[in-house]
Amino acid sequence: MTNADKVTFSRIVLAPCFFVLYRYSPFGSLLTIILLWTLFGAIEISDFVDGRVARAERKVSSFGKLFDPFADVVARITYFVCFTLDGVMPPFVLIIILYREFGMLFLRMLLSLRGIAMGARAGGKLKSGFYMVSGLLSLLLVSLSRLGWWSSISSVLKLPVFLAYVLAGFLSIASFIDYLLQYRKLTTPKP
Repeated sequence: MTNADKVTFSRIVLAPCFFVLYRYSPFGSLLTIILLWTLFGAIEISDFVDGRVARAERKVSSFGKLFDPFADVVARITYFVCFTLDGVMPPFVLIIILYREFGMLFLRMLLSLRGIAMGARAGGKLKSGFYMVSGLLSLLLVSLSRLGWWSSISSVLKLPVFLAYVLAGFLSIASFIDYLLQYRKLTTPKP
């Protein structure tokens, strides 16, 4: 494993830690919230850092191009499941995202059979940004609610959280269509 792959792998390790802490924390509310924010931050920062490490060390690989989005899916689906179980994330958006991510894994497998590694595209990166924003707003809402702070703010925050998820769902579909077009382009024989 390269250093970039180790950073990527950290998301796969941190995701179940987030889930267990979110659902079954033995700690008090404030400590749990601090730890959840720490894990969430580490997950999202590692996604930002791993590609930069790979490029800085000139070790961009086909494995890394596949491992990075896989780790993203593991981490983000983990916290989306937590937020859905708490009624923060609409279940229909979770289903859209799950179908998109499974579809992407299938496309990448088909391409790998041809020896092609499809990296991230601009639409996928934008979608990932909205996944992160949705998770961030959700964790803020959950934090305020669990701590009983600023209940008026948390009720106002529900609409922006919902809209962020709807937009993330829309971008999920749009980026999948973009990847389908790219898949077709990569697999169509050149005349």
